[in-house]
Amino acid sequence: MSADTVTLKGLRHKGFHGVLPEERAAGQDFVVDAVLELDTAPAAADDDLALTVNYADLAARLTDVIAGPPVDLIETLAARLAAVCLSYDLVDAVTVTVHKPQAPAGRPVDDVTVTIRRTRP
Repeated sequence: MSADTVTLKGLRHKGFHGVLPEERAAGQDFVVDAVLELDTAPAAADDDLALTVNYADLAARLTDVIAGPPVDLIETLAARLAAVCLSYDLVDAVTVTVHKPQAPAGRPVDDVTVTIRRTRP
């Protein structure tokens, strides 16, 4: 495992995830943080984008998941996002946090989050 990380923080996009019908109908913003663990030394030594994770490509792929088919749980959404991160061969592990700031929690809350960590099998 590498001690290096590439972090994408605050990726915001509208999705239609949730258990309640109104969440599925109206949608809401989801915010994603992804911390990818990989060895960045080869990319740094050669100054070569092909030897690291292109964060613009990663952001686009994660946005596709957020905007994609709805799921009931943000735990499921987090798992799907982690799978995208691990699809990059260079990534050893990833920590994904999904923020649902407009979650219907029944009481005033600033945010509801789920954080998962997954490693390459």
